[in-house]
Formats: sequence, structure tokens, C-alpha cells
Amino acid sequence: MPGIFLAIAWFALLLFAMRRVRFFRDAPGLPMRAVATLFALRVLTGAAVWAVYTYAYPDRATADIFKYFDDSRVLHEALFTRPSDWFRMLFGIGNDTPWFTEQYYREMNHWVRRWDSGLHNDAHTMIRFNAVLRLVSFGHYAVHAVFAAWVSTVGALALYRALEPLVRHARRGLAISVFLWPSVLFWGSGVLKECLLLLGLGFVLLAAIGPWARALDPRRVVVLVLGAALMGLVKAYVLLCLLPPLIAYAWCRWKPGRTGLKFLAVHVVLVSAALLLGRLLPQLDPLYILAMKQSDFIGLTREVPTGSIIDLPVLEPNARSFVANAPHALANAFLSPFAVLGSGPLAWVGALESALLVAVPLLALWRRRPWSAIDRPALLFALAFIMLLALLIGWTVPVVGALVRYRVPLLPFVGLVALLLVDPARLPSRLRTFIAP
Repeated sequence: MPGIFLAIAWFALLLFAMRRVRFFRDAPGLPMRAVATLFALRVLTGAAVWAVYTYAYPDRATADIFKYFDDSRVLHEALFTRPSDWFRMLFGIGNDTPWFTEQYYREMNHWVRRWDSGLHNDAHTMIRFNAVLRLVSFGHYAVHAVFAAWVSTVGALALYRALEPLVRHARRGLAISVFLWPSVLFWGSGVLKECLLLLGLGFVLLAAIGPWARALDPRRVVVLVLGAALMGLVKAYVLLCLLPPLIAYAWCRWKPGRTGLKFLAVHVVLVSAALLLGRLLPQLDPLYILAMKQSDFIGLTREVPTGSIIDLPVLEPNARSFVANAPHALANAFLSPFAVLGSGPLAWVGALESALLVAVPLLALWRRRPWSAIDRPALLFALAFIMLLALLIGWTVPVVGALVRYRVPLLPFVGLVALLLVDPARLPSRLRTFIAP
């Protein structure tokens, strides 16, 4: 009960602070009352995430919202016994020694991954995030949930502000797409990597293509670097999928014309450079890394059984294998929830979301604007990011429950594609009112 009261106090304090900051007050088409409501909705959804992992899936040792929270206690307690160790673990300075393993990491269950390909361990980021929050939560999970909801709200608002200039004719539709996709709302509201990922993604796009991109302001560089660092720490592959579309989009804005050719050239050059780098430095070979990630994920499913496993073609670290499996990867990314409908209510939600992923863009294409009126650089930017991330997820993830979480960052861009295509005047009046400002 003390944790609930402390969480309510922090919620009120954060809401009060939001009302005093222009970033929250002056979002075009999104009044402060709506932002506050969306924050409250995320807090309530965070409580639902807690309930699901407490009652429906009660194994605390494997529950993502608890396992990093529990491990953070060990790091937090070092602050009172050996502050220098706490500092070194928090910032990753000289902390990979037998001393730290014996004193701390053996007491944690998730600092060292059993199936590890040797890449950056994003579990460390979440343990550190929870350890920092323990400074103000006093070990009460409910406070962590409120802060995670706030971080997610800030990230979603930054993403909305970045994309709003592209679809001013459909601001309501953009707000729905950014804030209210079921998976974005559910997974983005828990004490999970997705809350930090949304914050990083929002910051990167706000600084790179949003209104802030036009300002010669040092704060823009700070926001860009902070966003890229957050994405790199929690899900670096999302940042890598974002870079080629961003570069091509910036090129098209700088020098308009031949949009499709520019996007194709940028992607071919960057993919070729990545493959060449892999030849020169085998440890950085992207095909080998992705094949190993798939192998690690399959190994994890054998150790921790789940009811939503699907068969994946085994990837070989060569271009032929990846190209041959690309259609299956896309089908896996967009349609796999239909294959596990009997595994629980979350599977039904995932299937409904998958149906929307297909139906919403098709409806928009049916009621599209003239091609000459469509912002082609923005459309190709969104499509390229969606396809790159979908391929990466579809190639490597054999668990539908995890896959639905991993595709969270691409969902707002599916809505963006639909809004860029659709002509609101050709929609039924009720639907037009639903998406138009």
C-alpha cells in the first residue's frame, strides 16, 4: 500500500511538471488535456501489464517487468556498501572482473545471458534503469511503472511532433497511430525496453526530420545524440534499420527529384558496405550476426518453453539464404499471430492488430489521393523502415509473443503510410471526422 501512495504522488508531480513545460503544452492538434489523459491511460495500462505478469503469467523469474527490477536490487544495494562499485556498474567502467562476478553478478539472474552471441547485452540497460529508479522508488514497483509510463509518453509525444508536419490534414489519425496501437500502448506502458525505445525513437526523429530539424540549435544535437544512444543501448537493430531511410529522406529533402532512385541507391550502397565490412571483419558480418541471433532465440525457446513457437527456416550466413527466406520473414512479421490463435487472449489481440496492419493501408490505398499530391519522400521513408524492421524480425524471431513486442516501433509508421496515402474527402463522414483535425 505505501508503494501505491508513493506512485500516486509521483504521478501527480510528473503531471504538474508536464503542465509547466512547453513541449507538452504546445503540440499542434494535441492539447495539454489530451496529453495528460494519454499519460494517465499509460499508467493504467502499466497496471494492466503488472496484472498480466502477476496473475496470468505468474513466473516472476521469467517475467520481463520483474526480472530486471529484481536484479536491480543487487546493483542498488552496492551504493550503500561500496559506492565505487555502484558507480562502475552503473556506467560500465571496469566492471567486467572476477570481483564483480563473485560479489554481484552471481546474485543476479539476468546480467549474464545463457544464450549470448557476444553482442551488446541490453539487459544491462534495463537493470541499470531500474537501479536508478530505486533511488526515488524505495523498492516499490508501482513507482517504476509510473516512470516507465511517463518515459513512454514523452517518447510518443516526440514522435507525434516529428511526424505531424507530414500529415497535418490528419492529426487525429496520427495521434491514434502513435499513441493507441494496442501493442504500442500495452508494451510501451510497462517497465520494459519498449518505453526507452520509444523515447529514443521519438528524440531521433524529432531532431532529424521534425520541426527541431530546421533550427540551428545545440539542443537539437543533444536530443539527437541522446535518442540514438538510447536506441543503441536497448535495441540497436532498430536504429540500424532507421538509418538508411533517414539518409535517403534527408537527401530527397535537400535536393528534390528522382525520389525512388535515391532511396534505392542509398539502401544498395549501405547494404553493400555492411556486407563488405563483414568480409573484412568477420565478427561484424551482419549475416553471421543475424544467423546467430536466430540460433540464440531458438536455443532460448528450448530452455524456456512457450505456447506461441513457430517454425522458422534456418538461416545460413550467406546472402542467398536471406533472400530466399525474405518472403517467409515478411509473412512471419505481419501474419504469424494467426498461426497461434488458440494460445490465449493476447494471441487474439495480436491477430486483430495484424488484420489492421494489412487492412488500414489497403483502405487508404483504395481511397488514396492523386499520386502527385502524395509526399513521396515521406512515404518511402516510412515504407523502407517498415520493411527493413519487418525483415529483421521475421528472419530471427520464432516466438509470436516476442514478435508482437518487437514490431512495436514499426506500428506508428504503418499508420503514417495510410495517412500519407488517404484522401480524407473520399472517406465516409464518420471516418473522416475520426482521423481529421
